[in-house]
Amino acid sequence: MESSNIFDKIIQRRRSNRFFDKKVQVPDEVIQKSLERAILAPNSSNMQLWEFYWIKSEEMLSKFSPICLDQPAAKTAKHLVVFVTRRDLWKKRADWNYKLIKENVVGEPSKALTSGMDYYKKIMPLAYRTDFFGLFSFVRIVLGFFMGLRKPFVRIGGKSNIRIVAHKSCALAAQTFMLSIAAEDFDSCPMEGLDAVRAKKALNLPSGAEINMIIAVGKGTEAGIWGPRKRVPYEDVVFVR
Repeated sequence: MESSNIFDKIIQRRRSNRFFDKKVQVPDEVIQKSLERAILAPNSSNMQLWEFYWIKSEEMLSKFSPICLDQPAAKTAKHLVVFVTRRDLWKKRADWNYKLIKENVVGEPSKALTSGMDYYKKIMPLAYRTDFFGLFSFVRIVLGFFMGLRKPFVRIGGKSNIRIVAHKSCALAAQTFMLSIAAEDFDSCPMEGLDAVRAKKALNLPSGAEINMIIAVGKGTEAGIWGPRKRVPYEDVVFVR
């Protein structure tokens, strides 16, 4: 299929390039389009607990280079995009989803619409609400244990589980963004080697926000590719049952 061949080329095209050509600009349209595509990435319960900070001014790029430990990718990037998790926005996002469903209610709501509204008004608070003493986390753990004795049940668990969910969703958006950059014939490099505390301060982020990763974008060079891409053999990581 043609679409399969195109996607394979994009997958092969995407490499973590660590040194960009300073003479080649990346049009703003490429970043905007890729961010619009990233927003379409799959995420848990459509909660979209993420924010994307597009760094493109010379001042901010210079500020973020040391935050990214002066990695070559950060020093030569034409753009940086900071992917941020915002699990602290769970109530706002749950209300947003609830209102979207409620707008479709005409007269007596159907069972599906009622279930959808209950999901965001009852299940999401149970899943995401936290407190200083950890009581909600305890309730989730106990509920998961006893419900799981009878049948398969989502073990929501404590705050760490919620944090993992938010980071998984954000990482899916980041991957979508990088594939889009490759499709536009430019290059990217995801960076986790960074000072998250200084990054949050530079962006004036609240305490509930967390840095997922920072992605550098530019026109890659041969020097930026550190050898052929090596992967553990298929049979060592894929198990068919």
